[in-house]
Amino acid sequence: QVQLVESGGGSVQAGGSLRLSCAASGRTFSTYILGWFRQAPGKEREFVGAISWSGVRTYDADSVKGRFTISRDNAENTVYLQMNSLKPEDTAVYYCAATLSVNPRVAGAYGFWGQGTQVTVSS
Repeated sequence: QVQLVESGGGSVQAGGSLRLSCAASGRTFSTYILGWFRQAPGKEREFVGAISWSGVRTYDADSVKGRFTISRDNAENTVYLQMNSLKPEDTAVYYCAATLSVNPRVAGAYGFWGQGTQVTVSS
């Protein structure tokens, strides 16, 4: 079992930055792939990125490549999403999730989800 709690969302102007955090509880946290997804009103949940248990391998959606960075600290049971050069189209509720699947880009592969944190980017 893994419990996930996101924080760090808020409102920012285009071009600004935010760092989201996802605090996890559960003794096996370090074995999971941690992913970030987002969902805008009226749209499907979208893969943003994921990071392997070791932190060596990361996966990024094309829409955020070069702007967003995922990292994790297994000692602190926390995964981060650093978001730079934010655009209005990045506005969404951001979720972190945990999976043991080898296909981390698919939302259905994740068995554990946080409650989400709102990110709003104004132009």
